[in-house]
Amino acid sequence: MREIDLNEQTKLIVEFIKKQLSSSGFKKLIVGLSGGIDSSVTAALCVKAVGRENVFGIMLPYRKSHPDSLDHAIEVAELLCIKYEVIDISPMADIYFKKYAFDADILRRGNRMARERMCVLYDLSAKYKALVAGTGNRSELMIGYCTQYGDSACAFEPIGHLFKTEIYKIAEILGLPQSVITKKPTADLWEGQTDEEEMGITYAELDEILYQMLDKKMGENELISTFTKEKIDKIEKMIKNSEFKRKMPPTPEMI
Repeated sequence: MREIDLNEQTKLIVEFIKKQLSSSGFKKLIVGLSGGIDSSVTAALCVKAVGRENVFGIMLPYRKSHPDSLDHAIEVAELLCIKYEVIDISPMADIYFKKYAFDADILRRGNRMARERMCVLYDLSAKYKALVAGTGNRSELMIGYCTQYGDSACAFEPIGHLFKTEIYKIAEILGLPQSVITKKPTADLWEGQTDEEEMGITYAELDEILYQMLDKKMGENELISTFTKEKIDKIEKMIKNSEFKRKMPPTPEMI
């Protein structure tokens, strides 16, 4: 795995956040706090950049969300001494499924909830005149493990250049709670869901493969001999199939 100075990275990210705010004319930030590692690290870095008085933490639980998720999000918000709100998205999400999509499968429901959360964040962005800070990491962005116009919607991605395993190390540097650092990563979109189980690969394996593939430019034969053909094919397919999520919507070229 790559070796980078994560203390220097925290400084770089803080300056990046300041620059994003300055260039856009905003002074405040909103972070959707899920109780997970990524949003917790993002919120802590935002506080370092603009001060706790300029950061809003928004918790958006669904009725089937694990109660620990909200508890951990509140724990982080109180540790950072930021203002926070809890908004239950169950009524707004359920009315759609009840009236128009009662037969929706678990994936559609998860995507709908992710987009419902972002609708709330952007409404509060207008209310508080605050930019929405993204919480995506490089590992998940590269394989498209996010909902387009859901959790991928934001003004900027402060930790989008860091692998998931690096986020954990930064969380330790920032002094975030062990309850957040040691829990299994989950988008909490349905009961019992975990990221690694859904992806079919651990973050440690994923990060190493992505690093060797994207940064070290290791050839396919070497990658297969180091890992397995099944895993390399899986990651390559995920990257290819999610390319559209990492680009602006295409438009026709002028003739």
